[in-house]
Amino acid sequence: MVKAPKGYRHRTRKLLTKGVRERGAVPKASVLFYPYKVGDKVTVRIDPSFHKGMPHRRYHGLTGTIVGVRGRAYVVSVPIGKSTVKTIITYAAHLRPLKA
Repeated sequence: MVKAPKGYRHRTRKLLTKGVRERGAVPKASVLFYPYKVGDKVTVRIDPSFHKGMPHRRYHGLTGTIVGVRGRAYVVSVPIGKSTVKTIITYAAHLRPLKA
């Protein structure tokens, strides 16, 4: 019996895959250079082709608030559950502005 893998991207076969026509595509410049400001609401949407600054899969699809900037990365505060708030540091390739 083989043990299940415990890597950073385990159990992400469907979650971290692109569509057939999107494979190998680098994120658009409009996504990479979007001018996020402190206080903006964002959605964490992991881009599997961009490995640097990739947040953990548990944050994929969650909505957070930009708290700060660290070089090219953004500090995002993500509420999980009713009272827990996590802080993640990720690149702009894995963020999308909230459409609300």
